[in-house]
Amino acid sequence: MSLIEKTATELLALQASGQATAADIADAFLAAIKQRDPKVKAFLLVNEADVRQQAEAIDAKRKSGAKLGKLAGVPVAVKDVLCTKGVRTTCSSKMLEHFIPPYDAHVVERLKAEDAVLIGKTNMDEFAMGSSTENSAYQQTTNPWDTTRIPGGSSGGSAACVAACEAPVSLGTDTGGSIRQPAALCGIVGVKPTYGRVSRYGLIAFASSLDQVGPFAHDVTDAALMMEVIAGHDTRDSTSVDQSVPEYTKTLNTPVKNLRIGIPKEFFDDGLDPEVGKIIEASLKQYEALGAKRVPISLPIGSKFAVAVYYIVATAECSSNLARFDGMHYGHRTKQKTDLIATYSKTRGEGFGKEVQRRIMLGTYALSSGYADQYYHKALKVRRLIKNEFDAAFSQCDVILGPTSPTPAFKLGEKTDNPLAMYLSDIYTISCNLVGIAGMSIPCGFTAGGLPVGLQLLSPAFDEDRMLRIARMYEAATDWHTKRPVV
Repeated sequence: MSLIEKTATELLALQASGQATAADIADAFLAAIKQRDPKVKAFLLVNEADVRQQAEAIDAKRKSGAKLGKLAGVPVAVKDVLCTKGVRTTCSSKMLEHFIPPYDAHVVERLKAEDAVLIGKTNMDEFAMGSSTENSAYQQTTNPWDTTRIPGGSSGGSAACVAACEAPVSLGTDTGGSIRQPAALCGIVGVKPTYGRVSRYGLIAFASSLDQVGPFAHDVTDAALMMEVIAGHDTRDSTSVDQSVPEYTKTLNTPVKNLRIGIPKEFFDDGLDPEVGKIIEASLKQYEALGAKRVPISLPIGSKFAVAVYYIVATAECSSNLARFDGMHYGHRTKQKTDLIATYSKTRGEGFGKEVQRRIMLGTYALSSGYADQYYHKALKVRRLIKNEFDAAFSQCDVILGPTSPTPAFKLGEKTDNPLAMYLSDIYTISCNLVGIAGMSIPCGFTAGGLPVGLQLLSPAFDEDRMLRIARMYEAATDWHTKRPVV
């Protein structure tokens, strides 16, 4: 197995044993990006000279005998919605085409503190709005397993670069499934932490009560390692919870005894692709063989109303958050000389893509006078009912299990003219964000056409430790996480 096919944990071991240097690893991944990314198009920005400089600094630190961080010499790709000091951060939007942040996001600070090598910024749906990465203003990322298909979204670039072995791990964000869905479609591991577990400082907000930063990796061990690095309290984020972070990697291989797996009947209805359903059922049987007990549960409110609630709450928050992009302070500004109101209008019309404009208008309408009670406030009440429903479900089981996505990766352009069909691709993932719990997707098989399928685990808030252990139980008994596409 070449360097680029190895996990972050394996790369750390190779450096510790002297079999590879950080510079060797950086060069291998830079070569992979040069060879593979013209087809995958996962990266928006890679500065080779800077990457090599970072790697050489880690090697010098190792040679001097200084204490090394948990990710020393490991390349990490970062979704282009996270601020990077002195490095362009665009959110895949023309609005921020030339924006260079003067500070790092909290998670980027944590990566640097643990000696990671930041290898580049990844493509995404503009302002994280989308499920296919087709809404980027710059390029279309493809699925490494089949480059005629989408990688998922909005963190499609972060998922695709790991699947294509252009980076061993990466960071994405999840507002309604934007880590778990692309992880499933690209055949890798993706974790959406509990809301408040990871600081959102330096994350350019889409929907502030839903957004959460999380990792992509080839296996659960790497995902647990990344969680150890990025999780924890940050006083600069008022929603960051002051709770100690477990050493996830220490307990990872301890199976959960008397495991009760909740199976929502609504997750297996007519909307689920039959082939995906069979693969999920096989995964359930694998858990039962490991001693788990299947517990039938029902989530009728969330299954019926979560998508509607999400597209009111998320668009309302998007409308509020994106109001700052007006052409006056920073970012794009129209070159047409005109009056103030027309300048605002033209700037936003030129800077934002169609999907972002659609969501801003929907959110503005939902918050407008006379309609806020009818839409936004009602959606918040239903959001609370969905949370109560999940609380009741978790009183019966330890984890909720089901498909991550109702279908495998679909063809490029297949759903671009039908936004509602696109929105429904997140039907199993949205509730997790609405109620603020933890969730993840792990690879669990392939369709007859060779497309990956993801298994979703949902756990109670701040129960990532047990969720990761449950995921590892399945992973240790299977080999789906070892598969790599031919790119």
